[in-house]
Amino acid sequence: MKEKRFGIDIDGTVTCPTSLVPFINDAFSLNITLEDIKKYDLSEALNIPPDKMRDWFDKTEPEIYASSPLAEGAGAVLSKWQHQFHLLFISARRQHLFDITETWFKDKSIHYDHIELIGSHNKLEAAKQYEVDIFFEDKHDNAVMLAEELCIPVILFNTPYNQDPIPKNVIRVNNWYEADSWVNQWCKTKEIVPLART
Repeated sequence: MKEKRFGIDIDGTVTCPTSLVPFINDAFSLNITLEDIKKYDLSEALNIPPDKMRDWFDKTEPEIYASSPLAEGAGAVLSKWQHQFHLLFISARRQHLFDITETWFKDKSIHYDHIELIGSHNKLEAAKQYEVDIFFEDKHDNAVMLAEELCIPVILFNTPYNQDPIPKNVIRVNNWYEADSWVNQWCKTKEIVPLART
């Protein structure tokens, strides 16, 4: 019986956060790695004019999403969780990208109970609507807002662009195996605890 409802971001969370990097390097004649992206806003992080970055992203978005690799451990952990939890994917992607998104999930054999493309980074209303018990995210301010407004644990996947301080109920993990370890502990105790490092 599935009881817990998991809200899960897609980009940089289920997909590898490096997905954008080859496309950025090719389009802007750069030679960066993920470590060079210290801010979530790519225009600010790479000192590229916002309009130029937006135009490029709008054109390239479908190709990026169609070819994004899975984040480390995402396939194995989500495959395990599909039998235990409701998996509700809530993304800032826009609705016209639904078919590409759904095809990617099928190609990667990722089970989903629902995919919600809200076209905005404000996931609070969707998280409330679907009554999620825990959220998985890579965007720092999203993680903090969801944790504080909904009083739920939020798993924040560690990246160079989300290093600001976090409140107690936002838990940093380096990969999906660490997320799974924390969820196992949380399901047993229902307490917000720091991830035990081995």
